[in-house]
Amino acid sequence: MSDRLIVYDTTLRDGGQSEGISFSADDKIKIARLLDDFGIDYIEGGWPGSNPKDLEFFRRAKTLTMKNARIAAFGSTRKVNTPAEEDPNLSALLESETPVTTIFGKSWDLHVIEGLRTTLEENLNLIRDSVAFLRGKGKEVIYDAEHFFDGYQAHPEYALKTLATAFSAGAGCIVLCDTNGGTLTLKLLDILKAVQERFPAMPLGLHAHNDGDVAVANSLSALHHGVYHIQGTINGYGERCGNANLCSIMADAAFKMEVGVSPRLALHDMTSLSRHVSEIANLPHREESPYVGNSAFAHKGGIHVSAIQRNRRTYEHLEPEKVGNHRRVLVSDQSGQSNILYKAAELGVDITSDRADVKNVVKVLKEMEHLGYQYEGADASLEVLIKKTTGQYQPYFNLESARVIVDKSENGFLYAEAILKIRVRDQIEHTAAEGHGPVDSLDAALRKALLPFYPGLEAVKLVDYKVRVLNSELATAAKVRVFIESSDGHTSWGTMGVSDNIIEASWQALADGINYHLMRTVNGH
Repeated sequence: MSDRLIVYDTTLRDGGQSEGISFSADDKIKIARLLDDFGIDYIEGGWPGSNPKDLEFFRRAKTLTMKNARIAAFGSTRKVNTPAEEDPNLSALLESETPVTTIFGKSWDLHVIEGLRTTLEENLNLIRDSVAFLRGKGKEVIYDAEHFFDGYQAHPEYALKTLATAFSAGAGCIVLCDTNGGTLTLKLLDILKAVQERFPAMPLGLHAHNDGDVAVANSLSALHHGVYHIQGTINGYGERCGNANLCSIMADAAFKMEVGVSPRLALHDMTSLSRHVSEIANLPHREESPYVGNSAFAHKGGIHVSAIQRNRRTYEHLEPEKVGNHRRVLVSDQSGQSNILYKAAELGVDITSDRADVKNVVKVLKEMEHLGYQYEGADASLEVLIKKTTGQYQPYFNLESARVIVDKSENGFLYAEAILKIRVRDQIEHTAAEGHGPVDSLDAALRKALLPFYPGLEAVKLVDYKVRVLNSELATAAKVRVFIESSDGHTSWGTMGVSDNIIEASWQALADGINYHLMRTVNGH
């Protein structure tokens, strides 16, 4: 085996067992292409004998041309009392026509006796027959020693005998599995060293689950001790608490360890890969994820921001661009002048001429945060705030009055209408519009008033709307924060509003969003 990290991705199989994920065959094909383009060594496509979606995936995968990866089909050893050549699971593995088959077998005597309900000797026969059968068909065989670390602690000699059986039958790699995910790193290393001493010529891999929150640590420790074949998933998806997160493992190996990775790995695209897989899985991206999360290189404390402006190494362990991410500076009630100056420059607002302006922005920001405003995800509202505070803000419209009517008829029909009086330049526009609800009708009425003056607004759409209750103990009288994301099809921006009236909070966010767009387009930015 190579003396570099060999990446075995099981996102399509083990990752698909994560709560909330249900990959279609189309999803799996898309992810397989992404993983191959990224430079992954092995892609485990699923269990062809378990469900129609996996059968469909392997049928379609036969037509895929892989540039970097080898597709693996996953399954178990043969059933008790069933010859290998007649076993439906092994037949399905062959029918998948993948160059690699990965099969798992029992390492823990508890599972042999109570799960398979057979003898320890017969379990060895299952392993031997299955590996030898697949090798005889010309397959590369990877053997997953399920529950190995639990099995070793219960009955070490038997657990080791299962490994020897698989290896002698022709398995090219023996993968030690922490299936329950509860083995801590020091214990795992003790057991790993015992295996290496007993079988110095045996190529080893590791498959770690994260139930003890050490899957990545276990994988990196094994890699450091010569276990180069590492299994895991993108974003750490997997059953229960998940699998080892390959994003962290690949980055750590590439930038923090002497082992290194394949030059094929497109690490500069790793953040994009992580986010793309999240989208296909229909899950929110894990913003706090190391390396690829939106918060991975985000700085909030004023002292931190001041320091990274002088030397990024003071609070960043890696250049974010190496993994396709970027630095973010957040503003909040913990911000100092450095945060404001950095953020203003990022937004294209010049406030360097008067230091008093910077101090005033900091003061106003802290006051607004105290009232419940939060600008971390609302850069457009932050730009509006900075310009208002420094006297650079020129609104493109002003609200004279607004009325929102919501009427629910006896037959259940809900009717919403907004009536607005808007001053645009020196003209008063009096408009009304209906909508699916009060916010939709407000948005429609505002656009109706502004489109004759600013036709470019036709392209602006609301793409997200969120409400958070800030002081729930006040029940229906509670203050809320509304976040709105808008887009013109090319860029998107976030705005927010805060009030104990959800319509008022929504209006603030809507108005900021429209004004922000007009600031950027009418002025030619």
